[in-house]
Formats: sequence, structure tokens, C-alpha cells
Amino acid sequence: MMLSLSRRAAALTFTLILGTGLGGLGGAQDTGIPAVPVPPPSATPPEPPSPVVPPTVVPPAEPAPPAPAQPQPVQPQPEPSQPAPPSPTTPPVLMPGPLVPAPPVRTVPAPAGPAVPVPVTVNPAPALPRAPVGSGVRGLWVDAFGPGLKTRVQVTQMVEDAARMGVNTLFVQAIRRADCLCLKASVPRATDPDLEKGLDPLGLAVRLAHARGMRVIAWISVTGMANTAAPNTNPAHISRTHGPDSGAASWMARRADGSWQEGNDGWLDLGIPEAAEYAIQGVVSLVKNYGIDGVQLDRIRYPDGDVWGYDPKVLARYRAETGRTGTPGINDTVWQDWKRQQVTNVVRRIALEIKALRPDAWITAATITYGAPPAPGDLAAFRRTRTYGDVLQDWPAWMQSGLIDLNVLMNYKRDAVGEQGQWFDGWNAFARGVPARIDGLSAGVAAGTAMYLNGAPVTAAQAQRSVGAGLGWVGYSYRTPTLEVYGAKQTTAQGLNSLQKLLTAPGAALASPSPWKEKPPTTRGLMGRITGTPVPGFRVVEALQGGQVVAYSLTDGGGYYGFAALPPGKTEVRVSGQRWVDTVPERGVVRLPDLTVRDLKPVTTAPLPVMPAILTPARP
Repeated sequence: MMLSLSRRAAALTFTLILGTGLGGLGGAQDTGIPAVPVPPPSATPPEPPSPVVPPTVVPPAEPAPPAPAQPQPVQPQPEPSQPAPPSPTTPPVLMPGPLVPAPPVRTVPAPAGPAVPVPVTVNPAPALPRAPVGSGVRGLWVDAFGPGLKTRVQVTQMVEDAARMGVNTLFVQAIRRADCLCLKASVPRATDPDLEKGLDPLGLAVRLAHARGMRVIAWISVTGMANTAAPNTNPAHISRTHGPDSGAASWMARRADGSWQEGNDGWLDLGIPEAAEYAIQGVVSLVKNYGIDGVQLDRIRYPDGDVWGYDPKVLARYRAETGRTGTPGINDTVWQDWKRQQVTNVVRRIALEIKALRPDAWITAATITYGAPPAPGDLAAFRRTRTYGDVLQDWPAWMQSGLIDLNVLMNYKRDAVGEQGQWFDGWNAFARGVPARIDGLSAGVAAGTAMYLNGAPVTAAQAQRSVGAGLGWVGYSYRTPTLEVYGAKQTTAQGLNSLQKLLTAPGAALASPSPWKEKPPTTRGLMGRITGTPVPGFRVVEALQGGQVVAYSLTDGGGYYGFAALPPGKTEVRVSGQRWVDTVPERGVVRLPDLTVRDLKPVTTAPLPVMPAILTPARP
């Protein structure tokens, strides 16, 4: 029987319809580790793509990056308890995204008739198996918090060093805290005193890297907004126009007590539609203005702790969209799922906006791998991890919905510490085992390794294991390529040389440099928007092909919805009593006209309906 969804079915983060069950870079850990030696005051510690960690020391686990603004030791973080089970009175929630299988093709027998000669054909040799998506990536993160991107000389040297190492893809930090190391973005330029006047680091990196046959992925901290130790001094920067002292105009993620600092950082709250739109347009502006090969979404999540989202505007929107009253507790599963959906909404919108501009641009994300990994294929176990329940990042669903082309795991583990070596391999295996999309394609996976927390031999070994498992590889970071460099026992040049010798040795991961020319798996999509209602968000959207629902989505706070992995062909979209029929192309993104919604009664009074945790698709 086909599941009937009410016009306002409150589905927050749908459970995968197939019944199988989606941070910024950073090595935020789950249990304590020995502190890493602190660099001298003249050096700035690296900010790997994300988390900030509280100073609790417990048994060994995976490492955490320090805050970017000033030298400090890596602080450990306690292993959290398992997420609280849902209350018996809390309705289960649904997760949009992967897609029910298309109905089977029915074969019609040929009519009877006179026999005709059948030509004898020679079967072609079987095609060689295709390499997994992204397995050819040999990447290097280049952060914006130290030497590497600040002057023309540094950018030139960085590209030369990467080429000598055998790297074929540079993940160049562009937008770090709502400001850019570039000149042509919708966000202001970074106000770094070491940044050479008039220099466009992103533009120069693209030109030099392309000349050497390397790709450039612009690395963006999506929710980065402010840092108290190194604030942006531009009066137009959002930390000043929408910062902590902006009253109702603030866009900052806040705790229940109104506080906003996580270490020295302030984060955007993606539950505020205007803040989400600002972040989205910042990413899209890079694709419009630079010949980059793609983008990487970092800090695409909530800060650690799951105690965020309590800005009054966010709470008001949550109540209006769900019909709930009062202030949700931090363990309220409906509240958690709603916030998690806000993150997925931004990923979806960025992916579709970029694919509409350039279908062959790569959409990548730097994703969290906290704690012990789930077994391959066990998406239910993933939903019990801190990645899903703490920072509210649902990256398996992003992969299955076609929202990202390449998942770059922030698999920041130390082989010599506890079980971290096994965790490293386990997370790689889990990511590679995420089921394929409805269109039969799969997102790629690359293992991101914390070079700054390991000696060169461990990094080379992790790179080799990753490549041997059919994954790509990306190292963090160019500026701190070894633990010895991070601990001020080697210069950057010495660390790069020692690492280069091991990575390019015969049989090593980068021994045979070759360009990464592969095209992304997602090159088409469909997107639209609903209007005419004061509460446009949180509406279930169905996509139907051949009379069957093949995908679900949800509208975001601006009324936008979309799909990125539908098979091409005639598609019907249904949302809030409206419908539209169009054709998903082989390549490109179809933009549907705005669909006007007329609510017959106040939506704020609608109760949250009880819905099954797993949708069962109708059978043809």
C-alpha cells in the first residue's frame, strides 16, 4: 500500500526509504590523547577543517585540532554517552533522501511473425571494471592560517612543493570565517596583515595549479563567522552587522543561555534562513567568478555538544514548522532531527545551485568520523554515532541523495594510539559501503589524514591503506606536514621532504603521479521553491516517475526544495497540494516555477503526526 503523506507531514530527517537507514575539517576527538607539543609563539597552529574541543582528559582516542588564532595544545574531548533513546511519546521521524527503487522494466514479447535471419555477432570483450569514484584523488589541504597562501612567493612555492610530492588536487582554503582569501566573492576579503596587498590567492593558485595539471577545490568553512582573537576589521563583515551585539539581527548559533563562543569562534546558525542564504551565496560566488574545479564544504554542521540552536528566531521557526510549543531540551529527538535537516538543506541548495551553473563542478564535503566506526552497511549504527547525534551531520544520506560527489572523511587518527588504527580503516570501509543511489551511481570517498598528528611513516602507511581500499587520499596539511613540524622539531621544508620521499617511493601511494580527470557522478538535478505562505519550510516534497514516488525532499526556510540523483526523464513534483510536471535532463538542473501554496488554516496549530520510522515503497 502506498504511504499517504498529509500536506504538512512533519518529516525532519527521513529514515532511508530502502530501510538501510548523512564539519568542518578537524580532528576533534572522542576521548583524550596525549597533548601535542605546542609550536613557538611565532607559529600559528593549524586549523584542520573544523571542531573545537573541551579540555577534558580521558583515555586515548582520536586527536582534535587547536583553535586557529593562537598557539595552544591539542585538547582532548570525552567520549560521550550513547544518545538517549526516543521518549515513548516522541513520534518517530523520517529522513528525506535516498530514494526508493524505480519500478522494474517490464518486457513485452515480440509479436509472432515470419522468421527472420539473425545475424551472427561476436560478443565484445567484457569491459574492465571502472575504478571507484574519487579513487584517483591525491590531495593536499592548504590552510589559510599560516604560510602557503599569503604572498605570491608562498603560493608559487606551495604549488611546486605539491607537484614534487605527486599531488594532483589542491584543497585551497578560500572562505574561512565569512571572509575570503580572494578578490571576487560575495563575502569580504580577509583582513590578514600578512596577506600581500592586491593578491588574489585563490585566483593565483588556480592559474599555477592548472598549468601543472592539478585541480583546485575551493575549501569553504560554511558556518565560520567570527574569531575573537583575530576578528575581521571590515565594517561590512557579518560579525559586525549580524554579530553577537546585533540583537534580533544576530545570525549566531547560541546556547540556551544565549552564549555564542565556542573557544574563540562564533558560528552561523543555519536554522536562520537569512544566515543560510548568505553562506550559500558565498560558496556559489566562487564558482561564478573562478575557474575552480569544485568546492569543499567544511564546518557544514553544528558545533560540538548539540547544545546549540537557541536563538529566539530559530526557536520561533521550529515551533511554527512543527506545531510544537515550549523550548525543546537538548535531548529532544524531534529538535535534533529538525536541526540536522537544516544542515542537509544547505548542502542540497549549494549542490543544486552549483550544478545549475556548472554540472561538471565537484561538490565535496569534509566530514566527521568521531569514535568507533559502524560496520560497513550498518546505517542504523551510524545514527548512533556522535557524527549524527552530536554535530548533526548525516553524510551517508548526502551521498545517497547525490548531494555530494566526493566525501572526504576527516579520518584523523593515530595508528599508535589505542584502537585508532582500526578505527581509521573501519571508517574508510563504512564510507565505501554506503549503498548506491537510485540512479545506480555512487559518491566517491577519499580518506583525509592528519599529517600534523603523525610522523611521515604513519602518514605514508595510512595513505597506502586508503588507496589500496579503493579510496582517494588527502593530507592535512601543507603547512604542518608532520608531527615534528607541528611540534617545532622540523621546519616545514624538512617535513615536506621527509614525507615526499616516503609517499613517492616505489609502490607508495603517490609513486606514480597522474592527473585526476574524472567527472563527478552528479551532473543533473531539479529544484524549485514554494511561496505564498508565512511558513514555507518543512514541507514534504515528493518526486514521482512512472507513477511511483522515487524520492522525498523537504523545503528549507526559504521554501526551496530539490533533487540531485533522479534518473533522467519525465518527473512529477508534489508539495502542499501543488504539482508540476517537467523533465529531468541528462545533464543540467531544471528550475521549476514557484509554486504558490495556500494554507487553509494556521499551520502553527498543526500537531506533529506520528509517522513510521521507515517508509515502505509501493510495489508495482
